[in-house]
Amino acid sequence: QVQVAESGGGLVQAGGSLRLSCAASGSISSINVQGWYRQAPGKQRELVALISSVGRTIYADSVKGRFTISRDNAKNTVYLQMNSLKPEDTAVYYCNLGSWGQGTQVTVSL
Repeated sequence: QVQVAESGGGLVQAGGSLRLSCAASGSISSINVQGWYRQAPGKQRELVALISSVGRTIYADSVKGRFTISRDNAKNTVYLQMNSLKPEDTAVYYCNLGSWGQGTQVTVSL
């Protein structure tokens, strides 16, 4: 299993944007499905977006049209572009490439 490290989180005002990165310690080209998840305080971890090896994507209804997942096999990195952020997007965001990272905090203020 590859080790992963998320980055790119921070504090942003509602309506703003962030791009999260998930860097893997090894090749991700053989990993069929890669995903971003999030966990808000007091809530269960939930799926945000998935991307397959052929580029098919799935999004949670709550982020459709605002978030975009992508992958760069050459850089062993998966991204999550988040636009039009809302306070309810506040959570720790995790990527999963067969293993979990430590997560990166995203906080959206009014």
